[in-house]
Amino acid sequence: MSTKHSEAAARFVANAEQRTWHNETLWLVREKRDRLAMAVPEWEKLRDLASDIKAHTITHLDKYVEQFAKNAEANGVTVHWAKDAKEHNEIIYGILAKHNAKKLVKSKSMLTEECHLNPYLIEKGIDVVETDLGERILQLMDIPPSHIVMPAIHIKRQEVGKLFEQKLGTEPGNSDPTYLTRAARRHLRDQFLSADVGMTGCNFAVAETGDVVVCTNEGNADMGTSLPNVHIVSMGLEKLVPNVKSLGVYTRLLARSATGQPSTSYTSHFRKPLKGHELHFVIVDNGRSEILGNSEHYQTLKCLRCGACMNTCPVYRRSGGYSYTYFIPGPIGINLGMLRSPQKYYDNVS
Repeated sequence: MSTKHSEAAARFVANAEQRTWHNETLWLVREKRDRLAMAVPEWEKLRDLASDIKAHTITHLDKYVEQFAKNAEANGVTVHWAKDAKEHNEIIYGILAKHNAKKLVKSKSMLTEECHLNPYLIEKGIDVVETDLGERILQLMDIPPSHIVMPAIHIKRQEVGKLFEQKLGTEPGNSDPTYLTRAARRHLRDQFLSADVGMTGCNFAVAETGDVVVCTNEGNADMGTSLPNVHIVSMGLEKLVPNVKSLGVYTRLLARSATGQPSTSYTSHFRKPLKGHELHFVIVDNGRSEILGNSEHYQTLKCLRCGACMNTCPVYRRSGGYSYTYFIPGPIGINLGMLRSPQKYYDNVS
């Protein structure tokens, strides 16, 4: 039996201040989630309905993915198909190379983490800029996310202040959150203005209309896709929902469950390219069809990636995201890692 997780957790726990702060911070997010959930009388019915819709969608995936692609192409979108991470990365680079692009601005995407897109593109000479604030902090520190919704939740503002002082030239010793946020905004605005291509992930893809829906709190997805002439969307097969009516169920659930908000600040729908622009959807399998064929575990494809299981789990809260070896940590990450490669990720259950 592997002891990797328990050993990494022990190192995290040894720092009492960090352990306490991390645990309490995530539990506060969980409490916010509960308050918002209890304010919706039909909350549990919504959860059940969301589960039923996803179960229907993933068990009729051939129908819905074909419908989505057909409608997207009718809207003027170029649709690409990637069987695995290698094909995904090659497709992305091919689009960039076609446009002689040197700089790519990205909004948050766990799928690109899964495919290790950033290091692949950097090796090809592409300047890849994460535009989500948490992701940009981590990129400047050269470390991966520790949480799927709040990627830099383990980083204190004092650390961010020192980082920005070194990388962005901010005032020495100033760790005021408002000041740091404004400094990041100025820094990222320059990146948006000089970008050749913009890229987003995908929270939901609507088969009925061919829309892709991206939920953010910072507006970076809109900035990154409206300024460059090319927008690339990276999406997993499991992001599909049948229709707009179904979409409303998930948008009511996602932000409440993830961060304790009624909704994200921005819910952006991308249906067709802007005039004179290009819009590309890259639909990725990368093992999802194998999970779909697993009668015991196919329901993991229902996951909304809200992160509530991490905010709830006492092990994750007290051991941190880096105690797990799969790129998605916590309870759902344990399941997904074992489904992806049990020989590689079994150490997460130590």
